[in-house]
Amino acid sequence: MTIFAALAALPTALATFAGPSAGAPAPPPDPQTARVQLAALAVRPPSPTTGYSRDLFPHWSPAGASCDTREAVLRRDAIDIVTDASCRAINGTWYSPYDGATWTKASDIDIDHMVPLSEAWKSGADQWTTARRQQFANDLGSSQLWAVTDNVNQGKGDKDPGVWMPPLATFHCAYARSWIDVKSRWGLSVDPAEKSALEAALRSC
Repeated sequence: MTIFAALAALPTALATFAGPSAGAPAPPPDPQTARVQLAALAVRPPSPTTGYSRDLFPHWSPAGASCDTREAVLRRDAIDIVTDASCRAINGTWYSPYDGATWTKASDIDIDHMVPLSEAWKSGADQWTTARRQQFANDLGSSQLWAVTDNVNQGKGDKDPGVWMPPLATFHCAYARSWIDVKSRWGLSVDPAEKSALEAALRSC
């Protein structure tokens, strides 16, 4: 029986999943590979946000049984997570790499899209089908989805690295590599200021 099936079989009880350490998104390529990827990205001004809506990126898709993508990330990145019968995370321990904070309540955690949905729209996703945008918004196979401190994520908003980088400077290398990896995987462009900021962050690696 899968974990998802086991959860579905627990109508009222809480379930605890323990692990030796928290998980993380798929690691991005090394700095040298990231530099090659960045050099290959198209550089152009961002497209206007005309027509953009988060609804055009259906997110938190089902991820088995009653879980969705958000809950899947919370479970992936937690130590000793406690969930309810509907797969919603109640408690656990989460480390936010953006600011180095540790949290024990799921309500203190946001799931960040490394490349925000609006940013993706402005760099090529406006030409995608809704189905492709849904795949992007729920991409568990890359460095796209991160469990981070809620107010740090809200401060980031839809800003690119030319405007915003994580408060924890020691994470800038990994952040840049992850951003570049997502844009490379999905064929998205960068603007000149964004590219310059990413190049600077890679020099910190």
